[in-house]
Amino acid sequence: MMVSLSCFIMDWFELFFLHPVAFYQGAAFPFALLFHYLCIWDSFSTRARYLFLLAGGGVLALAAMGVYAVLVFIPVICAVLLVSLLEPQEVHKWTFFFQMSWQTLCHLGLHYTEYYLQEPPSLRFCITLSSLMLLTQRVTSLSLDICEGKVEATTGSIGSRSSLSECLCKALPYFSYLLFFPALLGGPLCSFQRFQAHVQGSSSLCGCSFWALTWRGLLVLGLECLKVALSSVVSAGTGLTDCQKLECVYVLWSTAGLFKLTYYSQWILDDWLLHAAGFGSEFDQSTGEEGYVPDADIWTLETTHRLSLFTRKWNRSTARWLRRLVFQGSSGWPLLQTFAFSAWWHGLHPGQVFGFLCWAVMVEADYLIHAFANLSISSWPMRLLYRSLTWASTQLIVAYIMLAVEGRSLSSLWSLCNSCNSVLPMVYCILLFLLVRRKRKVN
Repeated sequence: MMVSLSCFIMDWFELFFLHPVAFYQGAAFPFALLFHYLCIWDSFSTRARYLFLLAGGGVLALAAMGVYAVLVFIPVICAVLLVSLLEPQEVHKWTFFFQMSWQTLCHLGLHYTEYYLQEPPSLRFCITLSSLMLLTQRVTSLSLDICEGKVEATTGSIGSRSSLSECLCKALPYFSYLLFFPALLGGPLCSFQRFQAHVQGSSSLCGCSFWALTWRGLLVLGLECLKVALSSVVSAGTGLTDCQKLECVYVLWSTAGLFKLTYYSQWILDDWLLHAAGFGSEFDQSTGEEGYVPDADIWTLETTHRLSLFTRKWNRSTARWLRRLVFQGSSGWPLLQTFAFSAWWHGLHPGQVFGFLCWAVMVEADYLIHAFANLSISSWPMRLLYRSLTWASTQLIVAYIMLAVEGRSLSSLWSLCNSCNSVLPMVYCILLFLLVRRKRKVN
């Protein structure tokens, strides 16, 4: 009894005090509030705000990543140089090529450590890779904005007769945007336009902001409580390698539930930090593509019976970024290209490649299944049964994909594919094949 109690206490201590990203996000919270309060003062100039955010990002990177912070600083400097030197039409092509090449090399270093050396990677290196992925979002978002004329580029500002101080002043907003500390380790993608508008505009803290911060804090606390309870259940049960038949479905659902709670908690924590710094939804007046989009929409994710809707609502700012970067510019097979790029962006581990390609096939099947059902099912009892079954299948398919992606290695992927959990994705593949043939015959 005492042993289990001590393990439970250690779990709580580990979750709230030793979780690395959460710890550093929590440490940055007072400085985010300080920045927000300083913005109220007229004496806190725009340049001082940019410098505060940039310095905070540099300090946070060094604290969280150690020497690996260089892997983030180098692409930031290169991205600003490319943005400042290239013509607007060329910016996106070259910044995308450099950023994804750099990120891929870093991911290959992780592959080398995990698969060749058979050693666990450094925790600081993993934090660095996560920050690099978020940096890729900001770099490509900025380059697309410049190409589309939404942001005015400072082309030629470096290398001209301007002094070094003038060049640095012109480049300061870019440096600050790429390294600003509320979004360095996590958080929804903030466009450069929104970032610049918030830094240059005046902001004020109001009562609703305090309650919003309190609500987010309580929500994180509640999710962590659920996570502790579910983790004890998962750790006490069998794994996918030892489960038998339908027991594997329970193992799949409970393990994926633990992953989802971790994501929800981290997304709300990231949103909490951005909100504290004044970049949250209550201070956002923009609409459409540049509007603020928090990543977590827990109610929709847990209640929808459509896998396609789940996909659009899962990590919403990243889904919107992928749509803009890949999907909208694809000439053929846009869905497959988007998920293939997502696997590349995540690191191209075997489980990730399988998981994201499986996700693309499942979404395509989901579109056709629901289109067929809408035409075929008319009575409300059958519709209710249909919604119940498709909700369960959506949750199980998401769990299947999540375990493939999170497992990453070939051994965990093999255990997953050999379990009875593979039956449902296979059913979706068969339905996709049959419905595509039916659609071609009708056309």
